Amino acid sequence: MPRKPTKKSQKPIIEEQIRPLRILLVDDDPFILTMVSAWLEAEAYEVKTTENGSDAINSLADFDPHLVITDLRMEGMDGIALLKEIQNYNSVLPVIMLSGAAEISDAVSATHQGIFEFLTKPITPEPLFNSIKNALNHVSIGEQATDFAPAIIHQSQIMVQLLKQAQRVAKTGSSVFIGGATGTGKELLARAIHNASPRRKEVFLDINCGALSEQLLESELFGHEKGAFTGAVRKNLGLFQAADGGTLFLDEVGDMPATLQVKLLRVLQEGKVKPVGAIESVDIDVRIISATHHDLELEVKHGEFREDLFYRLNVIPLFMPPLKDRSNDIVLLIDHFLTIQSKKEGIEATRFSPESLEYLKSLTWPGNVRQLQNVIEQCSVLSASPVIPEVLVQRALRETEKQLPTLIEARNESDYIYINRLLRMFEGDIIKSANIAGCEMTEFEDLLNQHKIDSNKFHKSPEELTPEGDEIRTY
Repeated sequence: MPRKPTKKSQKPIIEEQIRPLRILLVDDDPFILTMVSAWLEAEAYEVKTTENGSDAINSLADFDPHLVITDLRMEGMDGIALLKEIQNYNSVLPVIMLSGAAEISDAVSATHQGIFEFLTKPITPEPLFNSIKNALNHVSIGEQATDFAPAIIHQSQIMVQLLKQAQRVAKTGSSVFIGGATGTGKELLARAIHNASPRRKEVFLDINCGALSEQLLESELFGHEKGAFTGAVRKNLGLFQAADGGTLFLDEVGDMPATLQVKLLRVLQEGKVKPVGAIESVDIDVRIISATHHDLELEVKHGEFREDLFYRLNVIPLFMPPLKDRSNDIVLLIDHFLTIQSKKEGIEATRFSPESLEYLKSLTWPGNVRQLQNVIEQCSVLSASPVIPEVLVQRALRETEKQLPTLIEARNESDYIYINRLLRMFEGDIIKSANIAGCEMTEFEDLLNQHKIDSNKFHKSPEELTPEGDEIRTY
């Protein structure tokens, strides 16, 4: 009896470019094994041969092949049974099946089971090598270079280089700014940097600066004294004090209100935080990692984000690429999310048909990894068979696209951003803002009411001025 192979983990592929690509060849005909292995070795592939399915299963973990070529008709375990065991081990490991006496029903059955390609004997080198090339391209053999960020599933070169850079950055104490679109995994990168830093034994705390109201965000970040405002029934240390010695991740920092940008700048300059309602400031030692999907350089030019704060945060910039720029990672991510889903639901892992995989790889994924994960979860839950068809993928994609805003919602969002930009530029002066917007005062005031924007919050507060009345100074 073959030993049951352990489910393939997402371990890093180390020095994959040095070791040849590996092909496991399974056939009960010694002549076929000798002939085909000679062809493969002549093309610089590393080949392991076995004469039955049981030995092939036992070879999976140790040999770790990139591709399996197997005969369909074999004594004991046939090719279809072997295919099922291979898919339990690694659902995206491609399998090419050969048969000399195949009927149409055999090919159809193998295809439905998720076989990559079905070739009939007698086999010749050219069609075999074309199939091998297509199969290896299909799974995008590459490099996952380090243990630095095990939660970031990758093999694309753009991610390998980014993580190497982030690993070097982690050893320093510098502030890090992570750019990138929504859903690309900025928080995962921030956690990886913390876990590889000298602060790894201390806390990692995070907050989404765009998800809270201004008053609540101020209290969460800087803390408050009991009775500092209505509802402050107890003292709150705030995240800066709670993260002392560790790392604080400010997600969507581009959404931080102007008044809090000033207070954050003071904390970064002085290494001290003053809770709301407190008399004395408190010394802190916190590493800041910030992130946003906004183009902060552009927002600085437009007066939407403080330039001095930007340079304080953007000491070391990193950029998480969109999924469309790391398409070689899609198959790995699919396998990872399918495994997570099967464990979560306690069910047998599903897999995508070859057509579904090709379709998934061809998409641009505007919602990035987060959208891919949502689609995979929907498909896994809704699939009536262990092989997910392309039509189900298309249906799941339509569902995720429904989550995009309508044209009216997008216009309202654009108006909201534009009005906020004007009020920041003119420090809450609605007359100047209305003039620039080309609106009558009554029309502009209606817009303020419609979008629930309070112009008073954009007035320059006393905290923004030194006792001499000058803007706060950066060094």
